[in-house]
Amino acid sequence: MPRETPYLQVADALRDRIKAGEWAIGDKLPSRARIADEYRVGQSVAQRAMERLIIEGLLEGRAGSGTYVRRPRERLRMVRSRHRERRGGSPFRADMREQGKAGTWESRSTARVPAPEPIAERLAIAPGDPCVHTCYEFLADGQPVQLSESWEPMTITDGTPVVLPEMGPLAGAGVVERMRSIGVLIETAVEIPRPARATQHIANLLGISVGDLITEVERTYYDRSGRPVETADITVADVRWEIAYEFGIEQPDA
Repeated sequence: MPRETPYLQVADALRDRIKAGEWAIGDKLPSRARIADEYRVGQSVAQRAMERLIIEGLLEGRAGSGTYVRRPRERLRMVRSRHRERRGGSPFRADMREQGKAGTWESRSTARVPAPEPIAERLAIAPGDPCVHTCYEFLADGQPVQLSESWEPMTITDGTPVVLPEMGPLAGAGVVERMRSIGVLIETAVEIPRPARATQHIANLLGISVGDLITEVERTYYDRSGRPVETADITVADVRWEIAYEFGIEQPDA
């Protein structure tokens, strides 16, 4: 898009003023009407310029209050690897421990939820087959880190002590450990990361701004026979976390 576009010109000017320290972190910016008057543009142009800086992470909008200079957030690295599944217990809690943070989560499980067609395809079951559907909000030191929506076919876990992920003898132990306890050995995990922008709902849950960049990870676990045993949609705020993948390299026989 050409830089002569009015809202980009206004965004550039506001960005320069923020970086020069005219407004400090936490300061409230002038109203949209005042900015429009100052730069001799329409209020819709001023609004687009401010929205651009919200997306970039320089500003944050507060409902009913105004627009403020946002505090820069620390961006940490989340490593996805085979190693994370071999440590025992919850991989997330171990990940956070390695960052010096306390990992906790809140969850809500519902049994016998009919599988939507896209989920059924990922799990190689028929649409409408009963699943356990669990929604997670993961926290580090009490702050939101990631969201997850998990689906498990009830043909695998129904009637076992681990049918609900966060209840029973292995509550919170993670999918791999729970499945192993009933003789289902998970051998492979496939993850497909995709970039997206935060909706209002996602922004509220992750404590970020609408339009912030997020990473959505479609993950599916497979047992030794290649059968899908769990699939999940994981959402991470890109402004706070980058995702790195670690691969082991097999060495040739000597």
